[in-house]
Amino acid sequence: QVQLVESGGGLVQPGGSLRLSCAASGFTFSRFGMGWHRQGPGKEREWVAGISSGGSTNYADSMKGRFTISRDNAKNTVYLQMNSLKPEDTAVYYCSTYVTQRRYWGQGTQVTVSS
Repeated sequence: QVQLVESGGGLVQPGGSLRLSCAASGFTFSRFGMGWHRQGPGKEREWVAGISSGGSTNYADSMKGRFTISRDNAKNTVYLQMNSLKPEDTAVYYCSTYVTQRRYWGQGTQVTVSS
């Protein structure tokens, strides 16, 4: 079955960087787009970035220039490089994919930006 496992979250100071990873299994990873979403405290889940099977990328406006999504098809892994982090980036970050007419989510990884 489809499984998505995020890692790489943690506590970072404002202005710092983190790289999140999402290891995928249970489907032909290279054939599907992947995305990152996040849910901050007291907020609804929001889309952060997406990458197509061909490597095309898209970002939410507030992340452009700070976040970079990438994928390694040999490792079945999608990454989110986050730079210039702000306290408002504090959230649980989830990776997701849409396979056979169903959206799958990982369990999430906590990112806390605080001094």
